[in-house]
Amino acid sequence: MYTYVVRVVRAEEWASVKALRLLALQDPAAPLAFVETYEAAAERPDSFWQERAVGASEGAGGARQFVAEAEDGQWAGTVTVLVEEAGSVDWAGFPVERRQGHVVGVFVRKEWRGSGMTGELLEAAVDWAWGLGLERVRLIVHERNLRAQGAYRKAGFMPTGRTVPLGEEGEENEYEFVLERPGGSDR
Repeated sequence: MYTYVVRVVRAEEWASVKALRLLALQDPAAPLAFVETYEAAAERPDSFWQERAVGASEGAGGARQFVAEAEDGQWAGTVTVLVEEAGSVDWAGFPVERRQGHVVGVFVRKEWRGSGMTGELLEAAVDWAWGLGLERVRLIVHERNLRAQGAYRKAGFMPTGRTVPLGEEGEENEYEFVLERPGGSDR
């Protein structure tokens, strides 16, 4: 069995952040899993990736990116959690009612799928969110991305019933899944 360590990215690892994101965007499930396309991401300048790594590294306040690093140094998976402040508006135009985490960019290399890595990455992201005192953590998943929905349910996330219509005609949807902080908001 392969072993790995889940850890926070470091600011100087921007090239690895870029490489793993580009790999994720080439995955067959990418059109269902990510808003961004490979072509758009590949055109971004190195400064974009440097800023992204700095913003999601240890010591950054509004985001944290975790990676699963294999024994050989290869990054096998990743997840990012963003902090959404109450009173703001999210990416889909919905009001944010509570201070919460928003999980994005979940990806595990094909050869590592089924290893439990997704759950460990999500656990690290959620633990960080709870450490900030966030009230809940959410994510958005495409209605046809059943594999991801299963992984999120296994990690304790449950659908809220809120949907985000996609496309001009709203012919497809994404679902909101949420994990509430244990013990409620009086931590």
